[in-house]
Amino acid sequence: MFVLHSDYGTAGDQEQAINSLMEQIEANQERCVLMGVTGSGKTFAMANIIERLGIPTLILSHNKTLARQLWQEMSELFPKNAVEYFVSYYDYYQPEAYLPNRDLYIDKELQMNERIEQERFSTVASLVTRPDVITVGTVSAIYGLNPPEAFQESYLHLEVGDSRQPQEIMRVLVEMQYRRTTSDITRGDVRLRGEVLDVWMPSRDDPIRIQFGWDGIEKITVCEAVSWEPLDEFEEAWIHPRKFYMTGEERFLQAIEDIEAELDERIDFFVAEGRDLEAHRIEQRTKFDLEMLRETGSCKGVENYSMHFDGRSEGERPYCLLDFYRFCAENFHGGADKFLVIMDESHVTLPQVGGMFGGDWSRKANLVEYGFRLRSAHDNRPLKIAEFQQLIPQMMYVSATPGERELRHLAEVVGRPVHDGLLHAPAGGGRGKPDVDKKLGRFAMEEILSELPEAVRMEIRPTGLLDPKVEIRPTKGQIDDLLSEINRCVERNERVLVTVMTIKFAEEVAEYLLKMNVKAHYLHSEIDTIERTEIIKALRIGHIDVIVGINLLREGLDIPEVSLVAIFDAEREGFLRNERSLLQTIGRASRNENGRVILYADKVSPSMEAAIKQTDARRARQEEFNVANGITPRTIHKALPVMGAEVDDLLAGAAGKGRGGGRRLVARKPGTKGLDGIVKKFGLGSGAWNSTDSVLENISQPDWVNAANDAMAEAPKATTEGATADEGDRAKLIARLEKEMKQAAERLEFERAAALRDRIYQIQTAE
Repeated sequence: MFVLHSDYGTAGDQEQAINSLMEQIEANQERCVLMGVTGSGKTFAMANIIERLGIPTLILSHNKTLARQLWQEMSELFPKNAVEYFVSYYDYYQPEAYLPNRDLYIDKELQMNERIEQERFSTVASLVTRPDVITVGTVSAIYGLNPPEAFQESYLHLEVGDSRQPQEIMRVLVEMQYRRTTSDITRGDVRLRGEVLDVWMPSRDDPIRIQFGWDGIEKITVCEAVSWEPLDEFEEAWIHPRKFYMTGEERFLQAIEDIEAELDERIDFFVAEGRDLEAHRIEQRTKFDLEMLRETGSCKGVENYSMHFDGRSEGERPYCLLDFYRFCAENFHGGADKFLVIMDESHVTLPQVGGMFGGDWSRKANLVEYGFRLRSAHDNRPLKIAEFQQLIPQMMYVSATPGERELRHLAEVVGRPVHDGLLHAPAGGGRGKPDVDKKLGRFAMEEILSELPEAVRMEIRPTGLLDPKVEIRPTKGQIDDLLSEINRCVERNERVLVTVMTIKFAEEVAEYLLKMNVKAHYLHSEIDTIERTEIIKALRIGHIDVIVGINLLREGLDIPEVSLVAIFDAEREGFLRNERSLLQTIGRASRNENGRVILYADKVSPSMEAAIKQTDARRARQEEFNVANGITPRTIHKALPVMGAEVDDLLAGAAGKGRGGGRRLVARKPGTKGLDGIVKKFGLGSGAWNSTDSVLENISQPDWVNAANDAMAEAPKATTEGATADEGDRAKLIARLEKEMKQAAERLEFERAAALRDRIYQIQTAE
């Protein structure tokens, strides 16, 4: 079912941890906890568990950037399975809101991302058609979707020999919300030319061509999007709806009636209250939506009427991605409970899940109260934490620093007494209430874990890398002290992370370092996700030597080039400086053999003491393991990223031959080049740091990439020289040029594609 592909096996204490978790899961233990230190191979352990269990798995992350990183790793480990990526529009838009104190209405601002749309569709399509699905997503998975049964019923099944005529199939596709066109098509379009019907599903990078004869469908092919060259031929095709929110005609008409009835009720309510403005507002807005629904089948903000279209009662939970997993498990694995949820970085993710309902309800309360939305808008919502926990048969909490909610939940599941240090945490993983309002005392995480042996530990790194050495230094002269340490790291071509308490201080420190000729940049919540990613890439490739951040330099950040982490105000107790936060931040230096951490503080707080004690204990255990096994720690080496490049790796999908599925390349968006390109776009200080005309010269690439670029830039003789290289380099060069040629064709740059084709021929025929 799930086939793990890896050049290496388990090492360190991974096998022991995996076996313990497998025993718990196979014994139907509802909740498990994996405490894996940074760099211990938690992702690989998760992959091994998925392979051995052989059931659909949902991996939740609190952060879409980390989710993307995790998806990339899982895609490489499971190349033959459907590894999907699922984030919501809620991660990328400005939601509708009303601020009564300012009488300010903020309209929904949705920046529709075609890639996100495609991947969301691919996820649900895989879950209703395949048994081998792994989805990596954010907590947006708990937001509302159409019922899986409705999505499956809306599928159009076509097969060779089908006697239906093209006009008949076209009508069905239009009812499924596909856009009819007579010119070039894009995702979500359908085109009929004579006896040829072209359909491009939102989940695919390649359209489907259906050819008709006298007796019906004669041929079904998947074609290349630009040239329409056939890529594969199928006996059948399953075409899913263009939109998530689909419903039958009968249900649609009933929903319209229900919305009208609710509108009348709401108008009467406002009139009785003497609030004529609100009555007029809700009447105008809702009637406009109703008219759009009748004419087009949709409207802006249609999700706010989801309760009526789903046929749910007020307060009844919405359908979500978990329902698709239940559907997949029941259809392919013999029971709705035959799936697993893994919550990555659970100490952050679980509280986030619990807080989403409250935030959504608070925002919509003003919209409903002041006549911008009907009361049913409240039922377009994320799951409550109790609903979330109830839907999941088995879940594995994964973190280097498991939170108090997860540890209490585990204790309750295995029947252990709840530790005094956990009594203030909500019961049932957030489902119930705490026993006490405030923490009874200060308890180190290690103390609690020692009384909970069912929490599985993975504390040995297969690489042999040690936890970093931790130093405490006074705050007096801390900036100058840090500057000298940074200069030493820069001389060794190593990177530095600095964490502070406020946005203002982060910017001030970064500006000061810049004045001192240090390539520094700040990173905080006011910088959007794409820019954050590019800043971190710039750090890895050496365009930046130092990043100054607040709370973003913690969970899951994998930068092996970082050898020094500096923490200002380390003694300040609170969320940013508690034991778990300090351990997470310290962990950022654990992927480098020269890893060090400097805590700038004038006293040692209890959190500092606990974090240092645990770090030293882990370091001692790793040293003992290294001596016993003859391991010499070496810095992890990862391929350097390319700035400005969208992820263009293979994405598993539903539309393939049989259950084996198909794989398709996701198109890369063209990037901006030169000095006015990526680094300047993201304000990375290119003008101050570069002496060349192009920032691309500062980006590290594999040697064969540079060879390919040289081959294109130089005279034809360069081709001949390239041909004299060894066959391995020559093959890489040809592969690179072929990839460039295909991408040029996709962008309709046919002259460049032809030039690349000629260069490839020259290299292949050179003696």
